[in-house]
Amino acid sequence: MLRWARERAGRTRESLASKFAPLADWETGEARPTLKQLEAYAKAVHVPIGYLFLREPPEEIVPIPDFRTVADQPLRRASPDLLDTVYLCQQRQEWYRDDARQAGAQPLPFVGSLALGADVVRSAASIRTALGVDLEAQRRLPTWTDALRAFIEKADALGVLVMVSGVVGSNNRRALDPSEFRGFALADPVAPLVFINGADSKAAQMFTLAHELAHLWLGESALSDAQASEAPAQAVERWCNQVAAELLVPLAVFTAEQDTGADLQEELNRLARRFKVSTLVILRRMHDAGSLRGEAYWHAYNAELERLLELPGGSGGNFYLTLGARVSKRFARAVVSSTLEGRSSFTEAFRLLGFRKIDTFRQLSTSLGVAF
Repeated sequence: MLRWARERAGRTRESLASKFAPLADWETGEARPTLKQLEAYAKAVHVPIGYLFLREPPEEIVPIPDFRTVADQPLRRASPDLLDTVYLCQQRQEWYRDDARQAGAQPLPFVGSLALGADVVRSAASIRTALGVDLEAQRRLPTWTDALRAFIEKADALGVLVMVSGVVGSNNRRALDPSEFRGFALADPVAPLVFINGADSKAAQMFTLAHELAHLWLGESALSDAQASEAPAQAVERWCNQVAAELLVPLAVFTAEQDTGADLQEELNRLARRFKVSTLVILRRMHDAGSLRGEAYWHAYNAELERLLELPGGSGGNFYLTLGARVSKRFARAVVSSTLEGRSSFTEAFRLLGFRKIDTFRQLSTSLGVAF
């Protein structure tokens, strides 16, 4: 069980040697850790200490449908970082749902309003209308960061809890890996939630948010590895990808905008800036528009992917540098208001928001416009 916990966390004996010198002997049974050592070890490998007393490893299943694949093969094991992130978001969603219902909240009409297989163009248009997304206004925004912030604010105003973080909770030493997952949706008629992996690029996060919103409109929870360039084997992921691409880059508008005679790289960059999406999304729309097909498309895609991977990484969990972005401003406002009104304790608020200081709570209240 000690070895399983280490491997589950993706750690080697060597990486833990400075803190747990006798680990090799513990794993072979030649020595036994004390309870205090065991508690420290469980914390280091992010596992509940009770697991270490089991006779065999438990079967850990992601508590929502898992559509992540590699070469269309499902990923069998989720990391502790992913599992803990899903569990934390479920706890926050449950709290918000109860709080909203006590305040008389009614089911949101858009959750589950679309059916799988519905016309992609009309489906994307209905989501765009509900959100109030203005493509021309989005075009005028100077950066992808501004576009993503505006997109999140529109989803928040509609009633969606949008949480963006590149780390587990508020632990900056537990960075999330975009190659494991880019986001997930937790469908609920009162408290729909979308989590976006903030360690991903800003442009990629635009597509992830659009993809997960499509899941909410279907009324289905899902863990995804949304990539516009691919056509997933699962029908639901394929449909959500198509709707997300049409939501962000309507094909009719794209076709009118594209200059098929221009240099490919220059056109990729220009259209990515115009629609505030990644160049990989633009490549997919070129494919959808029929201007880039077959081997030419895949050659261009692989070349662009290689170029992007060589670019310097982003700032990970510090995407907005604010607590509000990590837990969703809508959720943070609800927790702060509940606490100030005496319906929730400060202890509960700190647990839900992921910090321990009253000064941080005061600063958050001010930034959200909630009187303290």
